[in-house]
Amino acid sequence: MNNPVLSLDGVRKSFGPVEIIRGVSLDVGENERHAIIGPNGAGKSTLFHLVSGQLRPSAGRIELAGQSIGGRSPQAVNRLGLARSFQITNLFPQLTVFENIRLAVMRSHGLQYCFWRLVDRNGAVRERSEALLESVRLSRRAATAAGELSYSEQRSLEIAMTLASDPRIVLLDEPMAGMSREETSYTTALIREVTEGRALLIVEHDMEVVFSLSDRISVLVYGEVIATGTPEEIRADPRVREAYLGEEATA
Repeated sequence: MNNPVLSLDGVRKSFGPVEIIRGVSLDVGENERHAIIGPNGAGKSTLFHLVSGQLRPSAGRIELAGQSIGGRSPQAVNRLGLARSFQITNLFPQLTVFENIRLAVMRSHGLQYCFWRLVDRNGAVRERSEALLESVRLSRRAATAAGELSYSEQRSLEIAMTLASDPRIVLLDEPMAGMSREETSYTTALIREVTEGRALLIVEHDMEVVFSLSDRISVLVYGEVIATGTPEEIRADPRVREAYLGEEATA
């Protein structure tokens, strides 16, 4: 594997006497698409919270491009090159698609407190916003209220907003949840396209998406990584088949 952009070493997280993450170690390489899979309650969202700064680890080390980020704020982690989307869309439904993406670009430029009329004159913000909308194929919907978009379009907009800071690594938390098969195929292709040239760490329950999109997969069960490998290695791993994949491994 090439040099890791994200590295976890012995990461643990406890809530009182209950240990949710139990010594997780894994690396995500430059330009690698890495999936985390596991049954409900395995600790996947907690692990994402630890990496993105929503939670502080109880023990262990998390590094982004060689810098320790365990316990840093989400804003500080973002400035170092990590951006995250959440399971639930996080948009302003009354604002237009363009206004939503512009807000994300403004934050990445440190302009979140500027007045709208001043931002309208900022060519760099406008150009970056337009380019992001083009990248997720939403240019024709720029003047539409975000709340009027289809669910898959809202997820596409959220992905564009996640990319606004031009991160080195993108974390996507169940981006296909609630989508039809057609929407899932479209969004999978979109994610593959927009994450070209950067690392991706994704939590996803749709195994067809995971095996088609990922370079490597880590399997998290009860807060521990029981296996990491290529999709072919994960399909064939008897521990994974017993603990999680079951019949899906041979589908």
